Amino acid sequence: MLSWEDDVEAHALRRQGWSISAIARHLGHDRKTIRAYLRGDRAPGRRAARGPEVMAPFVEYCRIRLADDPHLWASALLDELRELGYGGSYPSLTAVIRRDGLRPHCEPCQASRGRDVAVIGHPPGEETQFDWLELPGPPPGWGRSGHAHLLVGALSCSGRWRAVLAEAEDFAHLAEALDQVARKLGGLTRRWRFDRMAAVCDPGSGKLTAAFAGLAKYYGVAVDICPPRHGNRKGVVEKANHSAAQRWWRTLGDDVAVAAAQAGIDALAARMDGRLRPRDGQRVSVGELAAGEPLRPVPDVPFPAEITAARTVSPQALVAYRGNSYSVPPGIAGITVTVTHRLGGDQLAIATASGAVIARHRQAPDGAGLSVREAGHVTALDKAVLAAFTAAAPCKRKERRPPSPAALAEAGRLRGTPGPADRVVIDLAAYAAAADRLQHNPRTDTKEEQ
Repeated sequence: MLSWEDDVEAHALRRQGWSISAIARHLGHDRKTIRAYLRGDRAPGRRAARGPEVMAPFVEYCRIRLADDPHLWASALLDELRELGYGGSYPSLTAVIRRDGLRPHCEPCQASRGRDVAVIGHPPGEETQFDWLELPGPPPGWGRSGHAHLLVGALSCSGRWRAVLAEAEDFAHLAEALDQVARKLGGLTRRWRFDRMAAVCDPGSGKLTAAFAGLAKYYGVAVDICPPRHGNRKGVVEKANHSAAQRWWRTLGDDVAVAAAQAGIDALAARMDGRLRPRDGQRVSVGELAAGEPLRPVPDVPFPAEITAARTVSPQALVAYRGNSYSVPPGIAGITVTVTHRLGGDQLAIATASGAVIARHRQAPDGAGLSVREAGHVTALDKAVLAAFTAAAPCKRKERRPPSPAALAEAGRLRGTPGPADRVVIDLAAYAAAADRLQHNPRTDTKEEQ
């Protein structure tokens, strides 16, 4: 195939008297190709259409096979056509499949493609769409393997969105993130929309869980669950997910802390309030549209869900939690403990794996970088450190210290070689004979001695 530049040069060189062979060598193409372009049989930028005449006898077979199995791979179909005498290429086959529409549309697999899509109206203050965004490869300093979890909420009418980082996607962390997102958005809409996340409903039936029903009643919102595999029903938050992933997460540095990352996503969401939207023939920003939505105030206290998280005790008898450190009794460094606190409260409890509470603290603001220590824990830690402290000089590593006699004796026992103690044999037979003589002939022995 010649480009427009090569086609122009070929015609110019031909007008200048060049032969077709010379033009072909100059442009690096076959002579038949150059001749076809010079005659006007082929057009620049378009390949010669070989498919139809090669595929013509096999089109009906392809139509039947793809109607029977819409997901049949074109390569598998090519294998079947080879046995039937097809001599064309794989690209020729796929070109005819696309051109003639031989592969039928599959509604379950492509629910939002290939069919009409209705425009859904979103009155102001009517709906907030929520979705978890799982972000791979969090920074090493976060201590989270696998994915980071970002709850994104978007107002369906104006398009304003806000997001909150969470440690997990269970019910308690979802409740906390929902409260924070609603406060960042400026209030509550009349309805909340979710996909079939397990913390909200039963994924199979779509029925709300009892715990989330209590949360919805607490905030006074109705809940809508999207039908399965219909993500386009909450397209506003899906677009927000895309923006957060590409414009914030993709460029996040390895040394960024959780608090700084949260500040970064807040700044991005605020900047995107400046996007313009056409309304009644005028262009209005997302922030202005959001300011006009009638939102209800969020309750003063979050829903009282109980947050639990596993942590490891440091050698300094501290437990790190949400940007702060909390003291525990000494002597348990390296074990895993459970940190528990209730949303809306100011107390924090630390318990062992068996459930025994070993420390209670007043919770510090998240990300404050404080070390919260109980006086008793500090005193016990000082005593433990001093008790283990010694003023003795370290051992001399190059001193000659051969095996001790006890070690040599044990080594001889293991080898089967008698030691010095084993070579001393005491025979009491002679003493027994002398004692027997004294017992039976005491006078004779006395005279003999005299």
